[in-house]
Amino acid sequence: QVQLVESGGGLVQPGGSLRLSCAASGFSVDYYAIGWFRQAPGKEREGVSCIDSSDGSTYYADSVKGRFTIARDNGKNPVYLQMNSLKPEETGVYYCAANGLGCPYDMTDWGKGTLVTVSS
Repeated sequence: QVQLVESGGGLVQPGGSLRLSCAASGFSVDYYAIGWFRQAPGKEREGVSCIDSSDGSTYYADSVKGRFTIARDNGKNPVYLQMNSLKPEETGVYYCAANGLGCPYDMTDWGKGTLVTVSS
């Protein structure tokens, strides 16, 4: 059974940093694409970043390029999302998700999310 568990959320001041972790079980992250999504209050969920296990390619939303980094340690668990220079509008629930096809495809498995609050 595929399971994804996010951690690392919390309260951070604007301009601060957080590192989120996504721990996967029930499958090998070496064979799956792992993505991070977020949902701000009152807004639709949006994709933030993704790492493709086939070749290690990474993808980022334009709004986070240069500030966020997705990574795995030599293909092992967990998958991290390092978030720097955070903005108040990036407050929301952050989810990790996975599929067996690659980043361009819809995610099939989802974690329950971790709350990130960017506020002074």
